[in-house]
Amino acid sequence: MSDVLIDHLLNTAKTIAIVGISNKPERDSYKVAEYLQKHGYRILAVNPLQAGNSILGLQCYPTLAVAQQETGLSIDIVDCFRKSEDIPAILTDAMAVKAAALWMQLGISNETAAIEARAAGLEVVMDKCTKIEHKRLHNIVE
Repeated sequence: MSDVLIDHLLNTAKTIAIVGISNKPERDSYKVAEYLQKHGYRILAVNPLQAGNSILGLQCYPTLAVAQQETGLSIDIVDCFRKSEDIPAILTDAMAVKAAALWMQLGISNETAAIEARAAGLEVVMDKCTKIEHKRLHNIVE
């Protein structure tokens, strides 16, 4: 996975679904979603344990399908904050909503799911953080 692919995804994406978002501000999923929201991306919060609640002022949905159905938005990136073994199920959901890309956060990779995702036409990023990569792309220093 190249910087060219990552840069293309971040430059063209409008809607990013954060799967496994936390309602706790100290958690990385919350911080990343907040950062991406502040930088102009539409965020879809997905976490079945938080469904119906508000996170970062956003309605939280139980699944990608419900998020897409209720918002009418197409999903450009499915940003995964779940364990590597949970990725195949998320991929199945991502394919069902015709997401453009499956992005696995730092420390998360699943080569089998990546092969399946690419075969289904999705772009794949593994073991990278959307926030860190966005900051690199735009030379943002905090």
